[in-house]
Order: sequence, then structure tokens, then C-alpha cells
Amino acid sequence: FKEQLDPARPAIWLGDLNVAPEPVDVYHPDRRVNDPDFHSDAREAYRHAAGWGFTDVFRQLYPDRKIYTFWDYFRNAFGRNAGLRIDHFLLSPTISYRLTAAGVDRQVRGWEKTSDHAPVWIELAG
Repeated sequence: FKEQLDPARPAIWLGDLNVAPEPVDVYHPDRRVNDPDFHSDAREAYRHAAGWGFTDVFRQLYPDRKIYTFWDYFRNAFGRNAGLRIDHFLLSPTISYRLTAAGVDRQVRGWEKTSDHAPVWIELAG
């Protein structure tokens, strides 16, 4: 980020980053400590990259809420809401003040033959 991005210009980092940064982002975090998407090394790498100045939109708006974006196909994970938040929107300081809303269209995950991820979205003020 230091080489490619200008902190004075707006930037949005988004996508399936395959890391759940905090225990609140994982169903039963105590059982997932060695999983790649919740391993301490992955979480530290995420924190290091986000430390460039990015704001995690879901944690800004909903600091303690369990919000999942991914549910495995095994053991009825979606039906039990046994998910992870591994899809992210992160905003640079020059745009984060414009954040007005963010969410997960969870119902899409329940559709037949759908992805194991649900769509995530944000709204920014003009």
C-alpha cells in the first residue's frame, strides 16, 4: 500500500480476503484457531495491511455485532448460522467519513445452487 496508494486519495479495498480478523467474525472461534482463515498469522497480516489507514466498514458501524458473509456447505452451516466474515470493505481515511451504511444480503446464501458467500454492500454519501 505504501508504494501503490497515496494516502491523500480515496481508496477502497474490498473482496473475499479469506481472513476473519476478530473472534466476533467467527462462529466458535475457539474451535477455529488453526484454520487458515482465522489463524493468528493471517489475522496479523490483515491487521498489518489494514494498519495503512483503512477502516473496516462493518466494525466501524457495528463494532460488536456478529456479521457473517460465508457459510460452508457442510453440516448445515447456513441453517445454524455457523459462518465467518471473510468478505470485506475497507476504506481509506479520505473516504471513510462518507460511509453511511453497510450490509450483507444474507438471504441470497439461502437460494438454491448459490455461492457459499453472500453479497456485501456499502453506501457512501455523495
